[in-house]
Amino acid sequence: MSENSKGRLYGVGLGPGDPELMTMRAARAIAESDVVAYHSARHGRSIARAIAAEHIRPDHVEEALVYPVTTETTDHPGGYRGALDEFYEEAAARLAAHLDAGRTVAVLAEGDPLFYGSYMHMHKRLADHYATEVIPGVTSVSAAAARLGTPLAEAEEVLTILPGTLPEEELTARLAGTDSAVVMKLGRTYPTVRRALDRSGRLPEARYVERATMSGERTAPLAEVDADSVPYFSLAVVPSRIGNPRPPARSEGGEVVVVGTGPAGPLWLTPETRGALAAATDLVGYTTYLDRVPTRPGQCRHGSDNKVEAERAEFALDLARRGHRVAVVSGGDPGVFAMATAVLEAAAQEEYADIPVRVLPGVTAANAAAARAGAPLGHDYAAISLSDRLKPWDVIAERLHAAASADLVLALYNPGSRSRTWQVGKARELLLEHRAPDTPVVLGRDIGGPEESVRVVRLADLDPAAVDMRTILLVGSSQTRTARRGTGDGGSEEIVWTPRRYPEDPGASGAPEGPGAPGA
Repeated sequence: MSENSKGRLYGVGLGPGDPELMTMRAARAIAESDVVAYHSARHGRSIARAIAAEHIRPDHVEEALVYPVTTETTDHPGGYRGALDEFYEEAAARLAAHLDAGRTVAVLAEGDPLFYGSYMHMHKRLADHYATEVIPGVTSVSAAAARLGTPLAEAEEVLTILPGTLPEEELTARLAGTDSAVVMKLGRTYPTVRRALDRSGRLPEARYVERATMSGERTAPLAEVDADSVPYFSLAVVPSRIGNPRPPARSEGGEVVVVGTGPAGPLWLTPETRGALAAATDLVGYTTYLDRVPTRPGQCRHGSDNKVEAERAEFALDLARRGHRVAVVSGGDPGVFAMATAVLEAAAQEEYADIPVRVLPGVTAANAAAARAGAPLGHDYAAISLSDRLKPWDVIAERLHAAASADLVLALYNPGSRSRTWQVGKARELLLEHRAPDTPVVLGRDIGGPEESVRVVRLADLDPAAVDMRTILLVGSSQTRTARRGTGDGGSEEIVWTPRRYPEDPGASGAPEGPGAPGA
């Protein structure tokens, strides 16, 4: 059969339910068609057909594509997915027979045909074989926002659309990490979705929309909706934070959340931290770290120098005491040589005893540098700051001796700055009393940033001039190894790892007494 003698396939978006929201093109496509197909459950009632009813003529051939299952309970040998795949194949074959006979087929779809719609399963099976046109329709998401009379997203806000069938943990993470959201397909998933909204802190903002633009339409604050009353054709909306100021926090007053941004920019943020940053009325932190956080309309930013941790912590707590939701921004993980300790120390004062304080984890500088280098932290390790601003050098030296004599891998934070130039050299001398000169040392600088560099050198060759405050040092143990491997693009790179198995007698393990020289 020639291509010209085959029929044409239309995927017709009908909009969210009100027939007046159908487009003129959708009505014309139905009028041009010989066959009108629509999906339905086993009860035979089709919402799509009901929307388009006034455009269906007596001479139209109607194809009711009746789902064999609508829940995941089935005795099909392939399970729920197998039953649906078999149904889609059979339905596509029925439509193909019409198309091969030269008939034009319109497959009706509520909302938009390619947005969580049944039509897409026909499209994937037929569009490569027949002339096809997809006619877009108004989605239920747009209809819900219109019925609520509230913006979904403004400016640089991110709108996330989620199926309610996702696992609760995934829903919670996605909801926490976005500005605004829509959760589709509620029905029996409603209890899970509600818990995810609550756990992510978004429940006070969430609105419920049922059968938008259809008979029986209902809107309400989602927290007030009874699970037994929720049908499949309903959704949850977490609208724009810019146009819809967030309701008060769970506590009557404010709160302080101490967050870690990881070693660099947005790629290193956890969903929980993204959510906390977006929900905050005020951001407090060292200016360099605040610059990593996107600017949001209506949000106040309070930047300061990196040497005023105590003052910054009390300032944040004072804001919270006045009802503000404050995010204290730290680099890396806030509990590792960062702001969490300063905030908790200040919060221990009686005047701040009633201010809620939460600490959210972040990717540490040590973990980020280790991942770039391979797995140097694969066995026991110690993290030590070389800064003597808050503790005397004698304490640092004692800890270096203790960790080195225990053959621990060392993550050395704050190794040097413009005002501290001798500590790296002194640390190298101390470590060489316990480590072989060939011990691998990873120098990770500006990990995740535009000037990122990762180098591996021998401990004996560690040059203090190559180290600054943006550098972290990872000093291997007696078991740490290096190797050079291809990168897949014709180049090579040196990787570092510390085996998880530690020999009972390192000197008699059959391994070299000292690690191979970096680059060997």
